[in-house]
Amino acid sequence: MRLEREAVSKPALNRRRVPLLARLAVPSRAIHCWASQQWHPNQVLKLVLAKSVAIVLVAGVYAPSERRVLADEPSKPGVAIFDGTSLDGWEGNTEWFRVQDGAIKAGSLEKRIPRNEFLCTTKEYGDFELRLKFKLVGRGANAGVQLRSRRIPNHHEMRGYQADMGQGWWGCLYDESRRNRVLAGPDKAELAKVLKPDDWNDYRIRCQGRRIQLWINGLQTVDYTEPDEKLEQRGLIGLQIHGGPPSEAWYKDLVLEAL
Repeated sequence: MRLEREAVSKPALNRRRVPLLARLAVPSRAIHCWASQQWHPNQVLKLVLAKSVAIVLVAGVYAPSERRVLADEPSKPGVAIFDGTSLDGWEGNTEWFRVQDGAIKAGSLEKRIPRNEFLCTTKEYGDFELRLKFKLVGRGANAGVQLRSRRIPNHHEMRGYQADMGQGWWGCLYDESRRNRVLAGPDKAELAKVLKPDDWNDYRIRCQGRRIQLWINGLQTVDYTEPDEKLEQRGLIGLQIHGGPPSEAWYKDLVLEAL
C-alpha cells in the first residue's frame, strides 16, 4: 500500500516542481507529459525558451507604439500657484476677487461689474505651462487668463496676451489693451463638441519662446507664434472678470510648470 501511495503522489509532486515560467509559457499538455515522465526535462526547457523568445518578439512589436502614445501625452509636474484657501501670491481688488469653496471667485451675480478687473500674480513668468479649471456663471459672462502681461500704470487694465473665455471668445488668444484683437482662435464646431459652458472646464496654456499654445478640455484651440520679435515674452499671470452684466468667473487647481 505504501508503494501504491507513492506511485499515485509522484505525478502530483512533479507537477508542483514545474517552474512558474513553464506553467505560463508552455501548453498544459507539455506539463502533463513532463509530470508523467513521458518527456525529458530538456524537451520542456526547449519549449520554454522558444515561447520566451516569441513573447519578447511580440512585446518588441507592440511596445514602441505604446511608448509613442505616452510620449505624446503631456507631463503633469509643477507647483500650485493658488493654495485653495487664500490669495497669498496674488494682488488685486478684493471687492471683486475672493476665495470660496477652494476656488477663486471673481465678479458678482448681485450687481453689474463696472469695468474689467484683474487678479495678478506677484511673480513674473516667461516660459511655462499652466493648467487650471474654470467656469463662467451668468448670462453674458466673459473672462480670461492673462499671460506674459503687465499692469498699465495708474489704471485698472492689463496689457498682454489673454487666453479668452465667454460666448464667441472661448479658446481664443486675444491681445488685451495692446493690439486689441484676436490673434488666433479655434474651430468653433470642434470646440462645441468638448466645451461645457455651464460647468468646469480644463484650460492648458503653454508659452515657450515666441510660441503660445492653448487647449480646452484636451482640444487644441490655438498654436500661435508671435511674429513681432520686439514684444516682451515675460510678465504676470492674471485672472480677469470682464466688465458687464452680473456674472462670475471661477478659477481653481492652478498648477504651473516652469519650462
